[in-house]
Amino acid sequence: MSRLLARLVSVAILLSIAAPLPAQPLPGAIAARIDSLFTAFNRTDAPGLAVAVVRDGRMIFAKGYGMADLEHRVPITPSTVFDVASVSKQFAGMAIAMLIGEGKVRLDDDIRRHVPEMADIGAPITIDHLLHHTSGVRDWPGTLGLAGWQYDDVISFEQILTMAYHQRSLNFVPGSEYTYSNTGYNLLAETVQRVTGQSFRAWTDANLFQPLGMTRTVFRDDHTAVIPDRALGYTRAPDGRWRAVTNNLTALGSSSLMSTVEDLAKWVINFDSVRVGGAQAMALTRTRGVLNDGSTIPYAFGVSHGEYRGAATVNHTGSWAGFVTYVLHLPQHRYGVVVLANAPQVNPTRAAQQVTDVLLGSALAPLAAATEPPVVQLPAATLDAYAGTYKLGPGWYAQVRRDGNGLTVQASGEGVGPMVARSERELWVPHYGASMTFQRDGTGRVTGLLYRERVSPRMPDREPAPAPAQDYIGEYFSSELQATYLVESRSGGLVVRHRRRGVGVLIRRWGEDFTGTLPSMRSVAFVRDARGKVNGFVVNIDERSRDIRFAKVR
Repeated sequence: MSRLLARLVSVAILLSIAAPLPAQPLPGAIAARIDSLFTAFNRTDAPGLAVAVVRDGRMIFAKGYGMADLEHRVPITPSTVFDVASVSKQFAGMAIAMLIGEGKVRLDDDIRRHVPEMADIGAPITIDHLLHHTSGVRDWPGTLGLAGWQYDDVISFEQILTMAYHQRSLNFVPGSEYTYSNTGYNLLAETVQRVTGQSFRAWTDANLFQPLGMTRTVFRDDHTAVIPDRALGYTRAPDGRWRAVTNNLTALGSSSLMSTVEDLAKWVINFDSVRVGGAQAMALTRTRGVLNDGSTIPYAFGVSHGEYRGAATVNHTGSWAGFVTYVLHLPQHRYGVVVLANAPQVNPTRAAQQVTDVLLGSALAPLAAATEPPVVQLPAATLDAYAGTYKLGPGWYAQVRRDGNGLTVQASGEGVGPMVARSERELWVPHYGASMTFQRDGTGRVTGLLYRERVSPRMPDREPAPAPAQDYIGEYFSSELQATYLVESRSGGLVVRHRRRGVGVLIRRWGEDFTGTLPSMRSVAFVRDARGKVNGFVVNIDERSRDIRFAKVR
């Protein structure tokens, strides 16, 4: 075979891989049923969504509903480019899996082997930890918010990495729990850049998108780049009008992938065909995380394992700047759905499930019928024993109170809701859609409750008396975030002030644990030195960003 002929054969093979299998039109009645699911979004004065469905290696449906750009009245089509938000993570996961196959990265590598700028925080943070959200590395959205960033600021990849490099404590011991962290996937993208010598955008273009013919897909590494046919993200204001959401983010690896439902259909088809990445890497990307105690979590390499109507699923959601997204794959049915929307009024997970109900129907287990659990009447002594205050988390407390022959619960900053006893220990809270299960020690004393798989300890029956406001007034500084807050007294209460973020009220929750009304300040817990003098506070933003320390400097 001549060199030219060999080259032509190679090109033909590449094109056969890249070329999408043509969509097979659905019967009109079935397509109409899918259309009917999205009638409310199929209009010219509101944002909407695009949907694509794949089955047995082919795209069998693709359509858009609503508007991509309200100002210029551009409709959504299957070729409209969306920010797919956290659906991006599975591409970073595949990149790492492929580099593991090449021997360039190992799962047990400490991240500092590839990114030495990361501080030694006392415990190795491995590639495995980052992939499975078990690293303890703080999530950047809340953390940068506390440092002073607004979501409509330019938030660059470099700024996110700089935040990670300066982290001096972890949310938890690596491997001890699963807590979602976007920052972990940004570090994985940086690892790809370090070990390949290419930009993350260039590597994914050459190794993932071009081979699959995903010609409209790119990691946006420049927030000023012009991307043709790109949808804008929207949210609805209190007055009912639509507002465009600014999107100046370049969070490579965790987000910032621009794609279409047509292109993502090719990606989902590759889950079954494995033409790109290879069987070994694809299998690795389906490997669930394992915690230090040996328990397995549903999360894998940027995807999550689940179940829908008796069928195993691989899926992931996304949400950012008005965009909400979902990719669903049912491996045993060689079936997948992609839903991309540009307004949070769309529920992409439910949309994908509804489409699946139409197309797979009887091939899936019947939808579970709703059943009413039994209601138990608890003795008065038990009701009295359960009444009290429980700490659900930093700055977050639940007041359980006796109310006649039952109990009510009120969490910090929320309304009062009834509790319905399902057993002697388990009480269902309709307001939360979850149960609270009370715990006792060996003597029978109520010590706490289990809520959403976390133990919430019972607080003492008598709350400490408030300290004088003067104890807290002063200037507080975080060397980690290079951020300063002032605590001041106004109108008899405490406020916290930041140069960019403005002024927020500090609301006492328990003892010296306060909630700040500024975003990213769910808990502001003041701490004292050995002499009893306030010398700082600790901020807990949420489960993803904890224990951020500020020292009192004056």
